[in-house]
Amino acid sequence: MKLTPRIHFSALILVLPGLLPLYAAYAGEAFYLTLFCRILIFAIAAASLNLVLGYGGMVSFGHALYFGLGAYVVGILARHGWTNGWTQLSITLACCAMVGCLTGIIALRTTGIAFIMITLAFSQMSYFLFVSLKQYGGDDGLSIAARSDFGILDFNDSTVFYYVCYAALLTIMFFGHRLVHARFGMVLRATKSNERRMLALGFATLHYRLLAYVLSAMVCGVAGMLYANLTLFSSPSYMSWSMSGDLIIMVVLGGVASVMGPLLGAMGLILLEEILKSHTDHWMMILGVLIVAIVLLTKRGIDGLLQDMEPSSPAKGKVP
Repeated sequence: MKLTPRIHFSALILVLPGLLPLYAAYAGEAFYLTLFCRILIFAIAAASLNLVLGYGGMVSFGHALYFGLGAYVVGILARHGWTNGWTQLSITLACCAMVGCLTGIIALRTTGIAFIMITLAFSQMSYFLFVSLKQYGGDDGLSIAARSDFGILDFNDSTVFYYVCYAALLTIMFFGHRLVHARFGMVLRATKSNERRMLALGFATLHYRLLAYVLSAMVCGVAGMLYANLTLFSSPSYMSWSMSGDLIIMVVLGGVASVMGPLLGAMGLILLEEILKSHTDHWMMILGVLIVAIVLLTKRGIDGLLQDMEPSSPAKGKVP
């Protein structure tokens, strides 16, 4: 395989976060550790959405439902004294799989705008449900007294927790890459291109799309669980439409249907947000303009821009 500038840049982006705790400890800047931990967690959530949006063509505007669900599993169980991380993880995966299956069966009967609106409706229903749960904080959210207990993995140690998030992201990116290039992924991508033809070939496209949706929901729930451990807080706002919008922006900004896209998008959006916040109170307006400009100029996001910058091989030249 030829080592192109894009491969070098991708490798750099993957390796640098692993060295960040060393720099944070040397510089005495714990803030950088928290900031990049947030980036890693949102990259996991964006990667889950990328599976259905990028490879399956399903524009889900309700993925915040699973992010918030993962956060509330940690918060509610901790409130009742259950801090075992493996128990919390198992319940998170089970809840997200069940809810994803139920909502997916309904939403996947539709396409286009109808699919977007149904996923948004389920997310908003869950948002108002948790707002009404006054015993768990209601609109004020739920404070978490203790982080998840995974035994030898001490989440109270910021460096350990950071590397857990880093390892989780790398694992999800690796298996995500293998999945979309396996038979399942090929059928999913072909269904996105031409579902009618895939049905004519005898593939049960609904089953493939539903399985992708459920897997995506489970991964997004893991991201929510990690985020609750980072902030020690669970809030109904994690399920709001704005959170789903942020995840879509990250996927589009980084590059749709790209393994590196979610990480590039999460890094770009969150770092831009932090930089602009430190310079002006009107950062949201400037950030919006920058996002529109980047999407219009790059077409396929940051990863697509890197692909366009690669030198063309003779095989890719024009045929006379």
